Amino acid sequence: MTAPESADWLASVSDKDVTDPGRRRFLITGATAAGSLVLGLPAGGEAFSSSDAAENRTRQIGFFVEIAADGDVIIGSNQPEIGQGVRTALPMLVAEELDVDWARVSVKPMPLGLLKTADGYTWKYGGQGVGGSTGLTRNWDFMREVGAIARQQLIRAAAVKYEVAAKRCTTRPGYVISDDLPRDIPYGELVKTAAALDLPDHNPVLKDKENYRIVGTRQKTVDAHDIVTGVARYGIDTIKPDMRYAVIARSPFLNGRVKSFDDTAARKINGVLKVFKIDGPEPGAPYLILASGVAVVATSTWAAIKGRKALQIEWEPGPNATDSTDAFWQQNEEMLKGSGQIVTDDGQYESAIETAHKTVQRSYQIPFVSHAPLEPQNCYAHVEKDSCHIVAPTQMPGGASRAAAAVTGLPRENIHIDISRVGGGFGRRLSNDYVAEAAMISQQTGWPIKLQWTREDDVRHDFYRPGGLHEMRAGLDETGKVIAWTQRLASASKHFRRPNKPDDGLWEPELYPDDFPRRIVDNFRLEYFHHPIGLPRGSWRAPAHTANAFVIQSFLDEIAHASGQDPLQFRLDLLGKDRELEYDGHGGPTYNPGRLARLLTFVATQIGYGDKRKKDRGVGLATHFTFGGYAAHAFEVSVDDAGGLIIERIVAAIDCGLAVHPQAVEAQLQGGTIDGISTALGLQITVKDGQVQQGNFDDYPLLRIAAIPARLETHILPYDDVPTGVGEMGIPSAAPALTNAIFNASGIRIRNLPIADQLKKARAG
Repeated sequence: MTAPESADWLASVSDKDVTDPGRRRFLITGATAAGSLVLGLPAGGEAFSSSDAAENRTRQIGFFVEIAADGDVIIGSNQPEIGQGVRTALPMLVAEELDVDWARVSVKPMPLGLLKTADGYTWKYGGQGVGGSTGLTRNWDFMREVGAIARQQLIRAAAVKYEVAAKRCTTRPGYVISDDLPRDIPYGELVKTAAALDLPDHNPVLKDKENYRIVGTRQKTVDAHDIVTGVARYGIDTIKPDMRYAVIARSPFLNGRVKSFDDTAARKINGVLKVFKIDGPEPGAPYLILASGVAVVATSTWAAIKGRKALQIEWEPGPNATDSTDAFWQQNEEMLKGSGQIVTDDGQYESAIETAHKTVQRSYQIPFVSHAPLEPQNCYAHVEKDSCHIVAPTQMPGGASRAAAAVTGLPRENIHIDISRVGGGFGRRLSNDYVAEAAMISQQTGWPIKLQWTREDDVRHDFYRPGGLHEMRAGLDETGKVIAWTQRLASASKHFRRPNKPDDGLWEPELYPDDFPRRIVDNFRLEYFHHPIGLPRGSWRAPAHTANAFVIQSFLDEIAHASGQDPLQFRLDLLGKDRELEYDGHGGPTYNPGRLARLLTFVATQIGYGDKRKKDRGVGLATHFTFGGYAAHAFEVSVDDAGGLIIERIVAAIDCGLAVHPQAVEAQLQGGTIDGISTALGLQITVKDGQVQQGNFDDYPLLRIAAIPARLETHILPYDDVPTGVGEMGIPSAAPALTNAIFNASGIRIRNLPIADQLKKARAG
């Protein structure tokens, strides 16, 4: 079976095939059969005027808020939950403006809502998809408006029912109150009247931050108890009637093909039902699925895996059979000896570097890494003649819809996507290759299929974080001020093999032009060299920020030491005071380096930056602006004479404007910090003879819990009343703070990640 070549499997944060024509004007009210008030959007997607709202009130409503007659409230959550807490944070916004007790709120996940219109597809529940720390920020205004509109409707209902002036009514949690009312009126008594009222045309007044009772306070995560007790349902838990189970033997060679296979032994395995070939994309073509292979369908996952082991497959290695990461690094070094694509060039870099009083040049190596989510890829798909049902742990349900449509040929409005809780996303589930595979197998067999990847499948077939070699050079004047700066990067762009992506745009996801220190150092240049290694590449937690933060924050330390300056003061002098600088990228349109300075000063103070320590102990600092948010880390470590490393203490701080769900913010900062340490210490993907060498946690060793110090502090430093996302912020500055601390404890400078056994080798040498 052949995968179509034309589909773009990777959805951007805003589904490019879907418009969002102002959700506020689509909202309508209605009543359920049980007498609840429902506020939501019409199933047909058309805007309703006050004159025709009553006529259409019986139509299905894609709900956001349902208020029952007993006062209980159900709030719909339209975004995938990948562990970032959005399934709690977004309903908190609604509940705040609705003015209800959080204890009376329950949350219902929504499926993908797409509507076909004359102009194409539009969102039914608003844009759905999480990535780049946007799940909260893209819904901040609208979800508050939804709650405020529902509250406004209840006030109007009380005014109508009791013949009082609405402007003299207000609310307390769960009640409409007024001196003119006979008593405080429970919401439940007003739902019938409210459902019969048209919505007013004017926007509701939103609460001031000072009046928040729920937003910004420590509320229980809605499904935390279900998670820790095993009740929560992930994609991997999906079970449907008459479901069969599938696994795929994918080519171990990058861009390899199935030359031939013998399934005689596989078909003899008890439970094996069907075995057939699947063709992946041609080399260089956009990915719909990752690899060619052989699918095995059985009555259980175990039978399918046993059948796969019994297959005899002869592989055609393909054009990347000689690819290796050893050659990749050597070739990157050679490229950097020449001239690349200059993508940013401010001021007079050449003359500034030539006349500099002192120059500092260093190189840093960032490896390929895998996402390795706890829940391997999986998908339930049932393709029928005129419809398709998908249940998937995906960050981008719109992308899942496109992937299934590309495979099946069905119109997207006939494809129903249910979004399960996701057991780890980290950018991996921006891709929907596993959805396409499941749909292909279901269509081929006619059965409802649950496709399951193993851990080895997941590690060996991934859209890896791009590896790259960074060459940094800075020029300083007589006072030690940086007057010239360049970053030259030879890497494997994650946009390689993207549809309609020109070669001269491959640098865009690897170098962010407005990252620090642009607009601070006048003579600033970025230069890019692309390496077309055959490894698939994609977004990995905070994408290029993880690489560039390590490089830039390490280099700042090296400049400071080389010029006899204190690393903290050197950074603070560069960052300067509060001011808004242009930032033409995700997280813009501006950023404030003074907010980074505030965080850096805070973590330095908390960890006792200037305190005297034993000779084998050291402190390291780093800070970074990521996707609209600000974070900083301070690490204290010890390194013994044999190269043994102990992380003694970590102080992490985040400025996300307003922390809507503080517990989730703290958890994200902790998780990002730990992931940053884990990746820096031991993780890399290597290739030899066109094959990924790692396959499970024995050779891709995630950090053990004992390596994390008990003294891991997380701090939220509020800034204003506008939130940013937080999913990405905790990771970029963790690795450079760690390696800067290692240098200050041992004198050993880590420039190539992972750290692995470099300290032991340096001590032994």
